[in-house]
Parts: sequence; C-alpha cells; structure tokens
Amino acid sequence: MNRHDEGGSKTPVTPTAGSTPQTPFFSRAPSTLSVAGIDTVSRSMAREVGEASPLLPESSPVQERGPYYSGAQSEASSEYFKPPKRAQRSRWAKVRYYIPSTAWIPNYSWSLLGGDFLAGVTVACMLIPQSVSYATSLAKLSPVAGLFSASIPGIIYALLGTSRQLNVAPEAALSLLVGQAVSDILHKDPHTHPVDPDAVGIAVSTIITFQVGLISFLLGFFRLGFIDVVLSRALLRGFITAVAVVIMIEQLIPMLGLVHAEHLANPHTTMEKLFFLIEHIPQSHELTTFISFGALATLVVLRTVKTGFKKYWWIYRIPEVLIVVVVSTIVSQQFDWDDDGVDILGSVNTNTGKHFFRLPFRHRNLSYLRSTTSTAVLCSVIGYLDSIVAAKQNAGKFGYSISPNRELVALGAGNLMGSFVPGTLPAFGSITRSRINGDVGCRTQMASLICSTIVLLATFFLLPLLYHLPTCVLAAIIAMVVFSLLAETPHDVRYYWKMRSWIDLGLMFLTFAFTIIWNIEIGITVSLIISLLLVVHRSSKPKMTILGRIPGTEQWKPISENPEAREEVPGVLIVRIRENLDFANTAQLKERLRRLELYGVDPSHPSEEPRREEAAVLIFHMADVDSVDASAAQIFYELLETYKSRDVELFITHLKRGPHEAFERAGILKLLGGDAFQDNVGAAIARIGRRHYVA
Repeated sequence: MNRHDEGGSKTPVTPTAGSTPQTPFFSRAPSTLSVAGIDTVSRSMAREVGEASPLLPESSPVQERGPYYSGAQSEASSEYFKPPKRAQRSRWAKVRYYIPSTAWIPNYSWSLLGGDFLAGVTVACMLIPQSVSYATSLAKLSPVAGLFSASIPGIIYALLGTSRQLNVAPEAALSLLVGQAVSDILHKDPHTHPVDPDAVGIAVSTIITFQVGLISFLLGFFRLGFIDVVLSRALLRGFITAVAVVIMIEQLIPMLGLVHAEHLANPHTTMEKLFFLIEHIPQSHELTTFISFGALATLVVLRTVKTGFKKYWWIYRIPEVLIVVVVSTIVSQQFDWDDDGVDILGSVNTNTGKHFFRLPFRHRNLSYLRSTTSTAVLCSVIGYLDSIVAAKQNAGKFGYSISPNRELVALGAGNLMGSFVPGTLPAFGSITRSRINGDVGCRTQMASLICSTIVLLATFFLLPLLYHLPTCVLAAIIAMVVFSLLAETPHDVRYYWKMRSWIDLGLMFLTFAFTIIWNIEIGITVSLIISLLLVVHRSSKPKMTILGRIPGTEQWKPISENPEAREEVPGVLIVRIRENLDFANTAQLKERLRRLELYGVDPSHPSEEPRREEAAVLIFHMADVDSVDASAAQIFYELLETYKSRDVELFITHLKRGPHEAFERAGILKLLGGDAFQDNVGAAIARIGRRHYVA
C-alpha cells in the first residue's frame, strides 16, 4: 500500500533474492573472515559513486573486516591492519570502479588459473578460424584483420570491462555490415575501379572501427547504457534472423565454387545474389561443393556428438572447428586441391609496415568518414545489445553485477585501440562464445587475456601453416554459425503467437523483410525508427486512474482495480496521476483527462456517446509525482486555466515539495489559491462538503 493512501499502513520491506551474499571468487580461504576482492570493492565503489551493489547486504561482515584486501587474511592479521584514510579509500575506490582490473588482478587467486587457462585456449581454438572466416568471407578483408580484431580489443576489455566471462571479438553481423560498406564504396561508380581495392577496404574498416569505438565510449561516458531497454527483443530477433539468411546466401557462393562467376555477374543486393545462385547452381564446382558440405556435415556431427557427452569434459571441450580446419588443410596439401580449381587461403602478409600502430584518423581514412558513419552507428548499437545480453546472462549465472556504462566504455576503448592497427573490424561480445567461456571454466577476465594472447601469437606464427586451407571450408564454418543464429527463431515466433503479441510479430517481420529486400542498414534503421515511435507513443500517455472510496473506510483506491470502490460524491472526479510529469507525457494530459471525465476507465471509442457527466469538481491525487519539469508545469497551468474557465472547482492533494516548488514558480499556486492545495483527498472532500453539500 502506498504510504499516501488514505488510512493506509506501511508495507514491510522484504529482502529480495538478489540481496543474498554471493560466494566470492577470489577468496583464498573458505573462512568467512577472508575478503573477496571484487565483490567487496564493488560495494565500496558503489557507495562512493552513489550506486547500490546487489552483491552484498549492507551489514555484510565482509565489509567490516576491510574492504580492499582479500586472500588469506586471518582474524589475527586483521588486528594489525589499519584502514586507509577516508579520502585515500575514496580515491582508490573510484580508481577500482573506473579500472576494474586494478581490483581483480592484485587479488587474483592462482587456484583459478587452471579454469581460466582452459577456457582461454578453448575459445581461442574456436575463435582463430572463425575470425579468419569473418574477415575473408564477410568483410572481404585479409585474414589478419580478423585475428587482430580478436586479440587487441579483447585485451583492453579484460582490463576495463566488468563482465568476467564476456569474450570480445568480431561478430558475423558486424563483419557483414563492414563488408557491405566496403563493397558499396568500391562499386559506387561502376565506370571507375580503384587502383588498390585492398587499401580501400583497410581504410574503410579502420575508420568504421574508430567511429564505433568513439561512439561506444561516448555513450558510456555520458551514462547512456540504458539504451538496451529501448529496443525490443522482437526487433533483435527479426534482425538476427535476417542476418543469418543474408550470411547463408553470401556463403553459398564460395561453398558452390561460384566466386569467379559472381565477379562477372556482380550482384549487389541479397535478392540479386539469391537469383544468381538459382541460375548458376548447374555451374557449381563439384570438388569445392563436396569439400564445403563435407566440412559442414562434419561440424554438425561433431557438435551433436559433443552435446551428448557433456559429462565427459575431454569430449565436450573438443574444438571441432579447429579440427576441421587442420584436417582440411592437411588433406588439401596432400592432394593438391588448388591444382583442381579449389580456392585456397594462400600466403597472408602479416607485415604491418614500419610501425605496428598507426593513427586511424589519417587523411585517407577520413575521406570515408561521412559515407561510413551510418554503418558505425548501427554497429555500435547492435554490438552493444549483443554484448550486454551476454554480460547480463553470465552475471546472473555466476552471481555478480555489471555496469552497462562501464561496459560501453570498455567496449569503446577496445575498439578505439583496435583501430590503431590498420584494417581491424569492430569487436563486441558474443552470447555463444561467452556461454562456452563460462561453461569451460572461466571465472575471471584472465581467460580473455589468455585467449587474446594466443590469437595474437597465431597471427604471426600460425597463418603460414594455413596456406593450403580451402576458403570454402571457411564459408562452411560461417554456415555453421548461421544454424546457431536461427536456433531460437521458431521458439520466439511461437511465443509471440501464443501471447497474441501482433505488434512484436509485425516488428519482427518488417525487420526481416526490409533487411532481405533492401539491405541490413535499411532493415535495422526502419525497425529502430518504428521501435522508438512505439516507445514514444506509449510513454506519451500519462498513467492516470479514477479513485473511489472503499465503503466503511477512509481509503481511496482505483475503481478499475477495486470493484468495491465507489464514487460517492456526485460531480466530483478524483484522478490519481501515477508517474512523474514531463514534456513527453503531459502533451496528451488534457485529452486523457477529458476521456476519463466523459468515458471513465473502460475502453471506449471517441465516436461513442459520453457515459458520464462533466465534472463540477476535479481533485488531483499526486502522491506518485516526484518531479515536474518546466514544460509539464506550463502545460498543466494551461490545463487548469481551461477547467477554471468552465467553473470547475480544482484541488491538488498529496503534493510533494519538489512539484510544489515547480507549481509555485509556474504560477499555479497563484492561479488556484492556497485553499486548493490539501493534504489528502479526505480533506478536499470535507471542504467540498462544507461548501456545497449538506447532509
């Protein structure tokens, strides 16, 4: 019961499940006296910056023992521990908040190294061929671009990120977006051909990655991590499904050995490529087709077998992607498949020039800035949404909290640093890789450091060994990723159908259709606009209800939620406003009040005849209004003027100090007079009774 309800009592606060203390990851001794570095520091940091941590209760004994040290701190040793001064403690707490690695690295327990190392190696074995596939098949760049993108941003994220299991690397959808941006620029003028297409691709991907990093960093810096709540899951599901179909169509071309024919036909859109495939299937290269679908079938079989042996870790952790890559490379070399017309990876130049790092905002790169900004914005939004979903899933599973704003800053910094290596792709978190990372044994960001180090070493020492790797096998690896992208689509469609959520189904279908028919940018842009319009439409309707008296009491309750509530005084309308007033929801305040006055709370159409008489007295119950902005106060003033011109008597009850000051500055207090402001509804009703009604 709200504390402002008439005659109500306060409801006791019950601790939630999230308030239960979590088992610390970095405690070296099972004693309750040992202090968990990350969890305890997060509490201290949250207090310093004004955020509450859900990890530990306020009276946790861990915090009382000393918030900044962990490990084998015994009760005896704590006698000699002198807590730092408040200013110093506050300063270090903020450092640990903004640079989380300063909290977990000093308190790292070597007992966790085995699981972190195994997770890092396992994900690296999957990530190396996957990153090469994304770079070559989707982004149309050198394999080195994918490997650098899978290593450098991951290292930066491990130092700045708050999620312990999130694996940051190139993503299929984002790589495809970069590839389409590169293709659009290369084919912008069909009468001219760039002197060096590879240089154009490197410049475009570099400037996109730089913009993605900058956008993500600024979103986190200005604390806009809440943007993930704006976009619905239906929109994301439609987009992911469409991307999976687009990727599958893209990869069928190299899997069928039709790359050279594609260069001649030069199809651009997804529909054109689909028609191209249908027309040229009879011209497929037989050996390439056999290798591609043989590799795909092997991946499917190995993954299926693994899921049936989860109890046996040595089977479940077999890197099937790496096995297929190694075996196909050896067989290709032994049987000289390249002489039979099978395209192979060939030699890859890993030389980055005189300097490993180069400024991403050089003149050549900046020349593509304006034409790639829309792609960078989409990559930032889509990448962050995938990352935050993966981070939240693992945080809930392993019992710790994350900061969306810190995540944006860490992802942005990782991509900014990655853009200093020419040709890198945008890198974000993956739901699938992060889930595998946690299942295998990852408990800290050390797994990301190990994984990124292995990928970086493979960039310089492993690529020469993959000279004979058939490129169609890389396409088959991406086709396997498509299956995982499509896995949850039928479930979501059935769920929305069961829930009769036609808006979500329509949004999913529109996203899918626009992406397939036009391109990814058009599809996601149109869906984003529709989603934002829906949010604005729903938020623009102020939440209001009509109150009635519970018989025999002095309590006033919504008549729509309490059938026993009665409107006892004729001509008096009591309206409770149930949210803060701002420029968005007060624009329709007058219309919403008019509908309540004439039609009540039941659904109605404007063409219907009014069901109620116009009110002679209007009482606003504003216990739920904590703030009123300037625009809302101005609109509310105009609304009250309208009612006064109709000789409607007005009262405002339960008004808090903040809204009261806003109303006073806006002139509402002067407009209505002091008698219009009453403490509660009962006082307003009593005043009306003394004036107009005689029992």
